[in-house]
Amino acid sequence: AMAGEGRAFRLRCSLLGHGQDVRGLTRGLFPHGGFVSVSRDRTARLWAPDGLNRGFTEMHCMSGHSNFVSCVCIIPPSDLYPRGLIATGGNDHNICIFTVDSTAPLYILKGHKNTVCSLSSGKFGTLLSGSWDTTAKVWLNDRCMMTLQGHTAAIWAVKILPEQGLMLTGSADKTIKLWKAGRCERTFTGHEDCVRGLAILSETEFLSCANDASVRRWQISGECLQVYYGHTNYIYSISVFPRCKDFVTTGEDRSLRIWKQGECAQTIRLPAQSVWCCCVLDNGDIVVGASDGIIRVFTESLERTASAEEIQAFENELSQASIDPKTGDLGDINADDLPGREHLKDPGTRDGQTRLIKDNGKVEAYQWSVNEGRWIKIGDVVGSSGATQQTSGKVLFEGKEYDYVFTIDVNESGPSYKLPYNITEDPWLSAYNFLQKNDLNPMFLDQVAKFIMDNTKGQTLLSSSAQFSDPFTGAGRYVPGSSSGSNTIPGADPFTGAGRYVPGSASNAGAPVGGVDPYTGMDAYQSAAAKAENIYFPKKDAVTFDQANPTQILGKLKELNGTAAEEHKLTEDDLIILEKLLSATCNTSAETPTAQQLQTLWRAVNWPEDIVFPALDILRLSVRHPTVNENFCSEKEHVQFIVLLLKFLNPKGKQANQLLALRALCNCFVSHAGEKLMMEQRDEIMTQAIETKSGNNKNIHIALATLTLNYAVCLHKVNNVEGKAQCLSVISTVMEVVQDLEAIFRLLVALGTLISDDTNAVQLAKSLGVDSQIKKYASVSEPAKVKECCRFVLNLL
Repeated sequence: AMAGEGRAFRLRCSLLGHGQDVRGLTRGLFPHGGFVSVSRDRTARLWAPDGLNRGFTEMHCMSGHSNFVSCVCIIPPSDLYPRGLIATGGNDHNICIFTVDSTAPLYILKGHKNTVCSLSSGKFGTLLSGSWDTTAKVWLNDRCMMTLQGHTAAIWAVKILPEQGLMLTGSADKTIKLWKAGRCERTFTGHEDCVRGLAILSETEFLSCANDASVRRWQISGECLQVYYGHTNYIYSISVFPRCKDFVTTGEDRSLRIWKQGECAQTIRLPAQSVWCCCVLDNGDIVVGASDGIIRVFTESLERTASAEEIQAFENELSQASIDPKTGDLGDINADDLPGREHLKDPGTRDGQTRLIKDNGKVEAYQWSVNEGRWIKIGDVVGSSGATQQTSGKVLFEGKEYDYVFTIDVNESGPSYKLPYNITEDPWLSAYNFLQKNDLNPMFLDQVAKFIMDNTKGQTLLSSSAQFSDPFTGAGRYVPGSSSGSNTIPGADPFTGAGRYVPGSASNAGAPVGGVDPYTGMDAYQSAAAKAENIYFPKKDAVTFDQANPTQILGKLKELNGTAAEEHKLTEDDLIILEKLLSATCNTSAETPTAQQLQTLWRAVNWPEDIVFPALDILRLSVRHPTVNENFCSEKEHVQFIVLLLKFLNPKGKQANQLLALRALCNCFVSHAGEKLMMEQRDEIMTQAIETKSGNNKNIHIALATLTLNYAVCLHKVNNVEGKAQCLSVISTVMEVVQDLEAIFRLLVALGTLISDDTNAVQLAKSLGVDSQIKKYASVSEPAKVKECCRFVLNLL
């Protein structure tokens, strides 16, 4: 039975099983009506509804992590696993994948450098993970496909949105980021502290909760639609009811809150300080997990409500809880000013309202229940709890959770240092790492270790093993990220006026390679036989830009040399040398380029950017020659060469330079040395090259598409998963801005080449939504090659 008007949630059952805090919950697909829980006790448990009474039975207990398990999600059914899979993330930096009927992992995903604290699954087997290492990773089956970099602190929450290719991440840097095809599209700001949870309302709206005790409702477009207040402390998790916009939240103020029509409709207090997690089952019941290791289920259904005895036992346990006034959950408390028991005769004004009374010198806390029309005792308020840390993972340091964060003064006059510590760690190792991090004298080691042990009163868990890595050594803790795509639209095209030398004005690039070649721009292959056969991909060889007019290039070089500053000017001899180089590399002479010619060319390509383009064009043509390719791309020279070309890809620079640098990069692929260098520097080159999409210059777009195609040709040979993922992401991103059909055609060939003979790549392309992006090209009438190639690609998707 679904919620009726005015009904309240009441206890359905309490489930014991976990030995420590329950940190994550998710509703299960199998068995129906069940759920999965994960805990600091290093296990995950699968629960099934108990047919006979109102409870649940533990089906089995899964283990595979060497440290706390902090999050869980279900991967939807596939042909291979018709009941779906269970994914869990832990403090051991790993993600374990289980089948629903096994207690040991099917496989383990390794790659994060710190705790994995959030997981979300999408269509086609994709999994998104968020970690304290400040990155999120996209996985497909057992491989990492891409890493999302841009947050400057731990990522506490991740969600895959219903629209393909869109993902959300929420971080301790107080922001939420929207990613499309692996690139950050938008950053949402508004929360004033760590973002801890995300929940999807629809294709265009989502909710977030944070340590600032607020919930926010956002539109994907960036606008914050509403802020909800109610909690008095950190909010750890948020979950949405099926088929509506109502939701539930849990937090550090010992409460679960149910929100309906934008208002907090009900507050349920629990006898545990930290209510870490919640999920909503298909029938609308709410499951919550807390720091006391107990899972509790609440329901609106009268048939499923617990017996009167169980509810009484729950209330007794709640009334005996001791509430620490320091947490601030009950506001500022001054015991002397509190009224006596008679204060409870007045009814409350809203559900969840708290009232403190003093009885025989003891302070008690009560909460009003609208449904039952009475005050329910929620605990005794005790004095400050001394030095012991009652709750696990309560203290945050640099956006991560610790059992303790100590302040250590090394000497009277100097600064004090923060030492974060978890009771699972080895005190000596923590002390050693602390001294290393703060450049302190190693002779303090015994002192600091003893200080940790004295102040944690020997509270250590199982004997610590070397696997617990220190929070500070997680490499790349602040990864400077390309947080936003470039929005600059470069100035107008520098080339005006006819009859001038315009680099790349000829549209045909790439010489015909025997028989018919779709790159020549000649649509001369319309026979029925050709139509049926896929002549487009997988492409085996790199596509180059060979069109040249040496006379015009040299004329422009001489003209600009006349305007160059003295220190850049080339002599008459230099110009003759470059002329020889051009004829040697454009096959008009049989000579081999000389070292002297290459030195002169290197001087010319280092000209100021407003006059360098003819020299870049000579570089573009000569790099096709094996001798030149070997020289510039070899071990010795390659760093300067790549740095030079990447400099010209700056979208704020001159478009002629962007174009020629892209074409030179494409032409590098003709020889082994160049191909090797391009593959080694792929990440850097692609990240920089994609920025040139912002100018609306069709020749630049064609060159960018060709570069992507040449990478696809290489990746088809070696099958590097991260490389394919990056290329697919680039294709998806560039498809959105490109108008020119030649560029589209080359992107389609690149896409077809990447996904040929690779089911992983096909799935990834689908999860990025590429199939829906390219559908429109299946009906292009001219040139016919676009339509035909597109149809061949769609057949694979």
